[in-house]
Amino acid sequence: MLLNVLLGLLCGVSALAQQSPMPLLLVSFDGFRADYLKRFPMPNLKFLYSQGVLVEQLTNVFTTKTFPNHYSLVTGLYAESHGILASNMYDPVSGKHFHGSSTDSFWWNEARPLWITALDYGYTTAAMMWPGSEVTFDNRTPTHFFHYNPNVTFEQRLGNVTNWLEQGVMFAAMYWEEPDQSGHIFGPDNDTVMAGVLKKVDDNIGLLISELKQKNLWGHINLVVTSDHGMAQCSADRLIRLDDCLHPDNYTLVDLTPVTALIPKNDTKAVFNLLRKCHAHMKAYMKEAIPDRLHYRKNLRIQPVLLIADEGWTIVQRGNHLPRLGDHGYDNTLPSMHPFLAAAGPSFRQGYRMSSLHSVDVYPLMCRLLSVSPRPNNGTLSQAHCLLAAEKCWDLVLPISLVVGVLLLLITVTVLFMLRNCRHQLGPRPFQRLQVDEDIEPLIE
Repeated sequence: MLLNVLLGLLCGVSALAQQSPMPLLLVSFDGFRADYLKRFPMPNLKFLYSQGVLVEQLTNVFTTKTFPNHYSLVTGLYAESHGILASNMYDPVSGKHFHGSSTDSFWWNEARPLWITALDYGYTTAAMMWPGSEVTFDNRTPTHFFHYNPNVTFEQRLGNVTNWLEQGVMFAAMYWEEPDQSGHIFGPDNDTVMAGVLKKVDDNIGLLISELKQKNLWGHINLVVTSDHGMAQCSADRLIRLDDCLHPDNYTLVDLTPVTALIPKNDTKAVFNLLRKCHAHMKAYMKEAIPDRLHYRKNLRIQPVLLIADEGWTIVQRGNHLPRLGDHGYDNTLPSMHPFLAAAGPSFRQGYRMSSLHSVDVYPLMCRLLSVSPRPNNGTLSQAHCLLAAEKCWDLVLPISLVVGVLLLLITVTVLFMLRNCRHQLGPRPFQRLQVDEDIEPLIE
């Protein structure tokens, strides 16, 4: 009986209460570095997560760029699995190039975003300028969407999204460019400028909450506010020049800093060896040797040679020009690359904090909230379910220890019982005299 109870804790410590799913709104503030929450006053955002949950850091996917990570949030897949690898890509089979926000479904159709999956369940969906939301999947798009236009204000975007929610949309995703744009221009360490930028972001979060309350949506929908990546400070004295190591005639450049993808024109190994020794703050990898932990190897669009700059370093081809004071794309284990997640609504716990979560886990969490079956993904609910009010969140260390202890006890008792039975079956052995061969000479004379 005890064993069954303990196994139950491991196999399904809780279940989401049986209830009709509520509408879900996902909002992304691009480039919101996790530690901005500690460095700058954010009263509206703090109010939001005081009413719900806060994940202090999301471990996002490599490369820590806008397109790969936004697509990971709505698919639960690593970049190598969903195929949106970077801001610039080359497909060696078709010969096509991807630059910026291409809406050619060729690039996006290795995965299906949540707004398409939700359509299969009869839901109406919406996406406001979320990367990939204009793309057609099997002749389908979100029920409502806008073509990307950076001149559309936050207020205009929000007004349309809340109108759609009033009309019965069950899943909506909304994108906003800040604080990413300002972080690139001024750098995340410019506290004077970034304080003003983050105040505006927090004002927008306040506007979001106010709009939901005004339209009687607050408390009747689940709201998730998050970001795709963080930002690192760059400087002109941290430039890595490819021309110092390799003539540009030897390769075709696909993407540049801080992760450079290139195609050698002749001897791949010779090109790699030159780049491998190029700079102490840049790592060079042949495609097949890219570390497993990056989940960035198993896709045809990943080029033969990959260069990764250390945090804060910038890769250029030549010259002394620093393209931006803040950048992202670096190794996803760096805290500076991590965003955050805050959520509130009837399905979320109140006043709960979690130190970290993988961004690919957000997708199965949203599927749970909408009661839709997730498509194959790289995420898990093992941690994310703790954010939900209807789920019991157990520390698995204790249940695992108890189960292991009980199993060891049962094994010990079983072995002792078997030994005891063996003794009873054999009974006492009669005395036998040891027979010694008389021809054997004694050891001591």
